[in-house]
Amino acid sequence: MKLTIEFGGGLELLCNSVKVHNVKVDPQDGEEKLTMKGLLSWVCKNLIKERPEMFMKGDTVRPGVLVLVNDCDWELSGQLETPLEEKDVVVFISTLHGG
Repeated sequence: MKLTIEFGGGLELLCNSVKVHNVKVDPQDGEEKLTMKGLLSWVCKNLIKERPEMFMKGDTVRPGVLVLVNDCDWELSGQLETPLEEKDVVVFISTLHGG
């Protein structure tokens, strides 16, 4: 399935400063359909190049990372269980900034 994954708010630095990734991702770990849980695992293995602890905590994103699926907060669509469809746009934005 083809997806667009975007990083902002400084998270792009974990991916060699690339903000937008057009990727092909298949369901993970025996899933019939790709969910956000499977996508997060794929992103950590394939896109995050340094300091994965700044992106993930356990099997989900760290507190302070806003996740949008097609411009909708993933908290409204099921978080880790959110199903993904062809051509979806997933955006990760860090809301934490140093001072």
